[in-house]
Amino acid sequence: MTANQYLQNILARERVDVSVNSPLRGCANVVLPHLRAWAGNSLVDVSPSGSFAKGTAVKSGTDIDLFISLSHELTATLESIYDTLFNRMSQQGFAPRKQNVSIGVKINGHDVDLVPARRQDARGQDHSLYKNRKGSWTQTNIATHIGLVANSKRTEEIRVLKLWRNQNGLDFPSFYLELLAIEAMKGKQVGDLATNVFSTFAYFRDYVGSSRIVDPANTNNVISDDLDASEKARIAKLAAQAAAAKTWGEIVR
Repeated sequence: MTANQYLQNILARERVDVSVNSPLRGCANVVLPHLRAWAGNSLVDVSPSGSFAKGTAVKSGTDIDLFISLSHELTATLESIYDTLFNRMSQQGFAPRKQNVSIGVKINGHDVDLVPARRQDARGQDHSLYKNRKGSWTQTNIATHIGLVANSKRTEEIRVLKLWRNQNGLDFPSFYLELLAIEAMKGKQVGDLATNVFSTFAYFRDYVGSSRIVDPANTNNVISDDLDASEKARIAKLAAQAAAAKTWGEIVR
């Protein structure tokens, strides 16, 4: 078995159903009545986002992100929006978990991340999100994120890298990983899965500590600042081990 065959077999095993009939899409129907009761007329839209929408999801990661778009006319603070959604889900028995910009819940056995955000105006797709870890906020455009990653032609490599991250218990936010991986593979041949992933480990080893990765939808939002030096050092250390491995079975399984 070649390296590419080994990785393709793993990707087949880890494939996530993103079709219109996917059970994951049904999670939105379960949570939607609670979101309507919480947000009232301020609820604009609830749609899949994150890895599910980008084509970079793996079964061993969060199953689906639901982006909750709220009206620009909503006057509540972003922190209040985040906290009241958490309280609502707690009161309804979802046992929510506070994360960075999302609130994690379990729905029908699936991990679901709820991402509340307020639109910045009536027409555009720019949104403001609360960052729970730092008690701050950021502006971004989820549609821009989805388009950039989904059209990068690097989604297979990213899925392998996410499996490696998950299997090593790394704190490596998905969008940060995606952007750094796309940067690492600039100029690399499309479709050479094993070679591209292997070279990306070397890039992570050498540059995760120094690379400044910014949000393509807002250059003031420095994605690489979401991890501190010690967290980046652990990524570099494990990437070095992967780059030095003799077999793919040592890297991802």
